[in-house]
Order: sequence, then C-alpha cells, then structure tokens
Amino acid sequence: MPSSTQRGGIAAAAIAYFIWGLFPLYWSLFRGVPTFQLLAHRVAWCAVAVWLYLLLKGDGGWWRRLESGTVVRLVGTSLLISVNWGLYIAAVNSGHVIDTSLGYFITPLVNVLFGVLLLRERLNGLQWLAVACAATGVSYLAVALGALPWIALVLALSFGGYGLVRKMTPVDAVHGLALESTILLPPAVAYLAWCEAQGRGVFLHQAWHRDLLLAAGGVLTAIPLVLFAIGARRVPMTMLGFLQYLAPSVALVLGILVFKEPFGREQLVAFGWIWVALAVFSCDALQRYFRSAAT
Repeated sequence: MPSSTQRGGIAAAAIAYFIWGLFPLYWSLFRGVPTFQLLAHRVAWCAVAVWLYLLLKGDGGWWRRLESGTVVRLVGTSLLISVNWGLYIAAVNSGHVIDTSLGYFITPLVNVLFGVLLLRERLNGLQWLAVACAATGVSYLAVALGALPWIALVLALSFGGYGLVRKMTPVDAVHGLALESTILLPPAVAYLAWCEAQGRGVFLHQAWHRDLLLAAGGVLTAIPLVLFAIGARRVPMTMLGFLQYLAPSVALVLGILVFKEPFGREQLVAFGWIWVALAVFSCDALQRYFRSAAT
C-alpha cells in the first residue's frame, strides 16, 4: 500500500502528464499564428514564470552554484527542447496531433536505444523484443503511407536526446528549465522585436483574451514540470514509466475525437505494434522492480 507521500507524488505526476496530454487543445487556439512566434513567446513567458516561481521560493541565487560543464550541457538541452517544442507546435497546428502522440509513445524505446548506443548499456531478451516490435510498427507505417513518420521520429529523438543529456547533468528539473529558457530568451526576444518592427507581431495586436492566453503559455509550461519534479522525488521510476504513457494517450484521443484526424487501418496496425512493445517493455520493468524490492 503506497504511503501518503507516494500517493501525493503519484497524483502530482499524473496531473503533470495529463496537462501535457491536453497541450494540443491549447496550441490549437493559435492557428494562423506563425510557429516561430509561438515558440518565442513560449520561451519568453516560460522564463518569466519559472524565475518568478524561484524568486518567490527564495531560491534566486541557485545559479551561482553551477559549474561551467553544466552550463555547456544545458546549452545543448536548450537547443534540443526548442526543436521539440517548435515541431510540436507546428504539428498540432497543421493537423498532426496523432503523429505527436506516436512520437511520445516511442520516446521511452528511443531512450533504451540511446542507452545501448551511447551509454553501453545491455538489453535483455524482453527489451530487445520491445525494440523490435516498435521498429516493426514504425517500418509498417512508413511502407503503408509511403513516407517515414518523420514528425514522430524527430519528436522522439529530440526529446530522447534531451532526456539523455539532462540525465548526465547535475541540475534539477526546475533549475534546468530556468537556465534553458534564459539561454533561449535573447534570441526569442530579438525575434519578437523583429516581427514587431516588420508589422508581423501578434501580441497586443489581437483580442486581449488571446494575448492573455499567449502569456499563459509560460505558466502552462512551468506548472506540469514543477508537478513532475515533485512526483519524481516521491515515486519509483517504474511507476513514472507507466504514468508517462498518459500524455500521448490523451493526445491520441484528442486527435481522433476532437480534431477528427484520420486514424485508419495503417495507423491502427502501427500503434498496435507500438503498444505491444510498450507492454513488453513495461512487463520487463515490473519484473526487475519486484526482484529489486524482494532483495
């Protein structure tokens, strides 16, 4: 029976993943706004929200403890997350919500491959089976549609790469996001200023509630990350592994039922292989968790 601390952690992480799953509804409110402007606003308002949160906590001087190597790694993660955010926004607003869902479903398996290729980790039989099932699903979809599902693959690779570098970087989630958004802030503000000078800016040139919603993107970025950080400290990684499938599941439901995107036989078969892969992967993780708990 989970303790009250663990139950609170599970709730925090579940809410975080649920919010992430609902993001297509938020970004779809800005169809017609150029992707780069939306990305720049997300970066700028995220920096404001995270730094306000840290200052209110009395944690404004944390950056003085950073080492140069940590800063270099976070420059890399800031570039990876900007690619991920930008492509995600563009995909949602061009009718590819289901592709984003596929990308985040295969991200855990991309993490496994990165562990093998870059960290020299070894896979057992079940883990190799999971990777093979996922590769079968992606390959089937590529052949059936006549093109690679590149949106899903780039999202998975960029977020998997982001997670890999952050794993090797000694900084917590909130501090890391604060520095990443600060690194991206100067080019974001410069781009928004250029858009304004060219007469293409959207902020303060539309209905006030749209401006408010656009500014709220920073808070909506920061809140689930803070909740996730709370959950990650209180919940075993195995449980987090299961909860992470909540976000792409919510996005898939939205893509089919709300955005009415096509989900035919090809997508069903491909997702079926991915789901089998995740089931095998999760069973292996559970077995290892119970073995470690028993010892």
